[in-house]
Order: sequence, then structure tokens, then C-alpha cells
Amino acid sequence: MISSQIIQTSLDELKAITKVDLGVYDLSGGVVATTMERAEISADLIRSFASSPADSQVIGARHLLKILEDGELLYILVAEGMGDDAYMIGKVAVCQLQNLVIAYKERLDKNHFFQNLLLDNLLLVDIYNRARKLHIEAVLPRAVYLIETRMERDGIVTELLKGMFSSQAGDYVTSVDESSVILVKALDKDASAEALQSVAETIVALLNTEALLNVKVSYGTVVPELKDVSKSYKEAKMALDVGKIFYAEKNVIAYSMLGIGRLIYQLPVNLCKLFIKEIFGDELPGELDEETLNTLNKFFENNLNVSETSRQLFVHRNTLVYRIEKIQKATGLDLRNFDEALTFKIALMVVNYVKYLENRD
Repeated sequence: MISSQIIQTSLDELKAITKVDLGVYDLSGGVVATTMERAEISADLIRSFASSPADSQVIGARHLLKILEDGELLYILVAEGMGDDAYMIGKVAVCQLQNLVIAYKERLDKNHFFQNLLLDNLLLVDIYNRARKLHIEAVLPRAVYLIETRMERDGIVTELLKGMFSSQAGDYVTSVDESSVILVKALDKDASAEALQSVAETIVALLNTEALLNVKVSYGTVVPELKDVSKSYKEAKMALDVGKIFYAEKNVIAYSMLGIGRLIYQLPVNLCKLFIKEIFGDELPGELDEETLNTLNKFFENNLNVSETSRQLFVHRNTLVYRIEKIQKATGLDLRNFDEALTFKIALMVVNYVKYLENRD
């Protein structure tokens, strides 16, 4: 239901223009909003008019009119003044308030619709029927962005995003929990991967600058129709979870760029533990010294190039070879061999995944 504050603002604006006092009453005769100094009107009078078949009634200097929505009586409006001018202004006020009620209801219905759509709570036929009633285009490329805020501060993130992404352009901002905000972004038919990434980076920059928040943004793949929006949302959720495990340093994570991390995320934890045991035995790589781990990461970044890695680490080539051979002695894997280096890299990722699950539990 539309708030009394919105109704009061509308009445104040109308009075400022027309100089006619207006009041809105509920069906029991209670005051919802008014500009009248003497607002007391008999509740019995309001109830009597509400139950009558008449659309309007004049009592002294007061014109009573009905505010309807889809044929259902919502409020009684009273315009105070003699003659037809007050009556016509009352009719204008009724028209404006009815339009406000419709717009407010449509906004709430859209929010409810998108929440159910994201959570896969709608039948296919309901998606298209309700989209048509709410004037939402069914066939339009869209992608879902998930903005993790941990705890939204007084709705500031939602308001900033609504100011940046307009519903008139086909974008919609909503939420399904307290820790994140969701953007359903309408896209051009030929939207590139760079364009998707740019939207996410813009969101991170905006919230960092305007709200001083360091957020993480993930996004799913582009879907061609409204019915597939929940798929993009699920991808964005997975991207956020996988990103926390394997790409913790990144603020923007795309589902399409998760790579092997997405596969590991879907493995049974018992299988992961068996794999770790086979590769590392009792000495987990997380228990290796920080210097060795930094060496490994830099070695992988440089595509197993010993000379370039030693140059960037400012160590002698023989020192780097010694560290690599130390790993080989512990695991039986020669990191200078591509296949064995790949096995070791995957094993490191599996270890991070298992530790994430243990910490979460």
C-alpha cells in the first residue's frame, strides 16, 4: 500500500498550486493525510459515503470523492471549497493519487516478480504472463551481477545502484538477502566480454568512491530471455564462492573466467582429500614456508621459466632450482615438467578448496 507520507507530499504540492485544501481518509474515517487546519470530519460521514453507490457527494463546502484501484475503493478524498473549482481540483487530485497507487503497486510487483524469477519460483507460463502485465520485455539479452556488501548500510548500495542503472533502460536492482544486492542488467545484442567486465569494474569504483565500501562483484553469462535469468544468477553466485577460494585478491569475478576452479568447486570433498593425500602425503603445501610458496606462485606465473622467475625474485638460478628440487623430493613431482607442474598446481587449488570448506563449517 502507498505510504501516507507520499500522499501527504502530493496533497501539499497540489495545495501550493491550487490553494485548495485537500484531505485523504481511510474507509473507517481515519485521517491518512491532510492540508486542512480543521481536519476533523465525522468518521460516520466517511463510512456512509464509502458504502454508498455515489462517486461524489457535496456536504456544505466539502466535496467527497472516491479513490479507486482496479474498481476497489481505497480512500475517500475531501476537497474543501465552494463551487465547481474545488470539485474539479478534487477530481485532479483523485486522478493523481490513483496513478500513484498504480505506479507504487507496479514497483512492488516488479520487485516481487524479479525476486521469484531469480530464485526459480515461477512456472514458465507465469513468467511470460506476469512480464507482459508489468511491461517487462521478455526477449532481451541480460546478465546478473551479484554485489556482495556483507551488510548493506541503510540501503545506500541499492540506492546508488538504482541511480546508476535505470529501470527505463531495462535494468533492475533488487536483493534476496541482507549480504548482497543483485543487478539484472539489460545488454546490447552484441555485448562483448569487455563490456560485461567494464560494468562490474564501474560498480566497484562507484561504491568505493561514493560509499567507501570495498565490495566484490561477480556476474554470470549473458542469457537471451527472461526465463533464463535465474541461470545467470546461479552462475554469479557460484562465481562469488569460487572467487573467494581461488581468486581472493580479485574484486571482480566472471563465471566464464573461473576455469578449473569451477570444476574443483563441484568435486566431492572426500575425493579431494584422497587426491591431496596421494600428492602430498602428510605434509600439506599450506604448511610449507612462505618463501617456497612465493617461489612457486611466481614460477607458475612465468610459465615454468626458470631464468625469468629467478630474475624477478632476485635470486640466483641455482637457488631457484634448489627450491624446485626440494618440492620434487617431498612430492615426487618435477615442476619443470609441464604435466607434473599442472598436477601440483591443481593440488594446491584443491587444498585451498578443502580448507575453505573446513573454515566455513
